[in-house]
Amino acid sequence: MLSQLNPPVRGLIMDLDGVLWRDNQPLGDLPAIFARIRELNLKVALLSNNATRFPEVVQKKLLGFGVDFPLENIITSPMAVGFLLRQRFPAGGPIYVVGEAALMEPLRKMGYPHTDNGSVLAVVAGLDRTITYEKLSRASLLVRSGVPFIGSNPDLTYPAAEGEIPGSGTILAAIEAASGRKPVIAGKPSPALFQLALERLGTRPEETLMIGDRLDTDILGGQRVGCQTALVLTGVSTAEEAARWDPPPTLVAESLSQLIIG
Repeated sequence: MLSQLNPPVRGLIMDLDGVLWRDNQPLGDLPAIFARIRELNLKVALLSNNATRFPEVVQKKLLGFGVDFPLENIITSPMAVGFLLRQRFPAGGPIYVVGEAALMEPLRKMGYPHTDNGSVLAVVAGLDRTITYEKLSRASLLVRSGVPFIGSNPDLTYPAAEGEIPGSGTILAAIEAASGRKPVIAGKPSPALFQLALERLGTRPEETLMIGDRLDTDILGGQRVGCQTALVLTGVSTAEEAARWDPPPTLVAESLSQLIIG
């Protein structure tokens, strides 16, 4: 299917959940897929809105599936949050985080430590599987007082073995409902993550294919930055939804295997 693309692509940006795997099950023969990508001499960046996993965890998971992938080309939404914070607050400073260690730790290393007390530069929120009413209250009060509000990603759900379960967007929606203010989104479909990926690949948008399973984040984000796009039907969005999407994805495939190997 890649031969249908015009102009031909030199780079691939791929989502993870719903494209490469669902929970702990690989979606296809991943070693064969990545071997074919190498044969085609395509550069690859992996892009994830998930703010609960360190890139090292993603790398280890891929290795468990038989794929050795470079850490520097695994780009997650906390990196995009840091990108936005650095644009607005280059000197660094404390922030309030509703999220897990994979969101807090990269931001701390960039100079934005989480604090439960005192004034903060921003409220940053993502998926938090230990969410409490107290956390939501603190975040909502800060946002209501005028503190900038940044969300790691807007995904209301994400695919798990048992089905679609609550994602970061569910938490953002709760804070938004309580504060009356919408967050600035760092992850897909906003451009920051895609810009970071394109920088790592060294490719132009028009010669890069964004591969994802969600129209409202993967495909929309890729389209916004000028990439060609491919929807795989192993995750959230359906073929019927893709047919109604305007503009439609460049390609629609049953799976990553069909897209890459044929």
